[in-house]
Amino acid sequence: MTDDELKELVASLAVSQKLTDEQIKKTDEQMKRTDEKIERLGVRLGNISRNQGDVAEEFFYNSLIKDNHLGAIAFDDITKNMEKHRGNIQEEYDLFMTNGDSIAIVEVKYKAHINDLDKLDRKFNNFKKLFPIYKDYKLYGALAAFHMNYDAKEEVLKRGYFALQRNGDLICSENSDYLKVL
Repeated sequence: MTDDELKELVASLAVSQKLTDEQIKKTDEQMKRTDEKIERLGVRLGNISRNQGDVAEEFFYNSLIKDNHLGAIAFDDITKNMEKHRGNIQEEYDLFMTNGDSIAIVEVKYKAHINDLDKLDRKFNNFKKLFPIYKDYKLYGALAAFHMNYDAKEEVLKRGYFALQRNGDLICSENSDYLKVL
């Protein structure tokens, strides 16, 4: 290869490198804009999910104010969004119902899944640790959802909880022979 050919090759490589650098810069800028769009979309989706959860909580809260029963058990009052921290245990209870000798905790979901029951189990088992004042009360649990597929509903009942579902403008409360009382 001659000196002229080598110089021409180096010049050609320099031009190619410059074009590559420009393309990389454009790609980086586009990726940055895409990342920003994805982040905004994530925030929007998170807000939609949160809004759906808020709608479900409000629906079940208002429904249980009008009909304060879980199965045949009547409750005197209902509280929503109750948080408690004691020692190294911390929980939030969507709905909390009481009467003279019983308490019910209701986990509310827009769309219930079987794995939501693990969260309900944990909250159920931590309740009397967090609220020792209620140690002598009967404790019931419920999973409330706008949509609960058959498998999730069967598991709710099998684990001894109430299943609350929307039924038009009302709710339908079901329990099984395995109703759990702590």
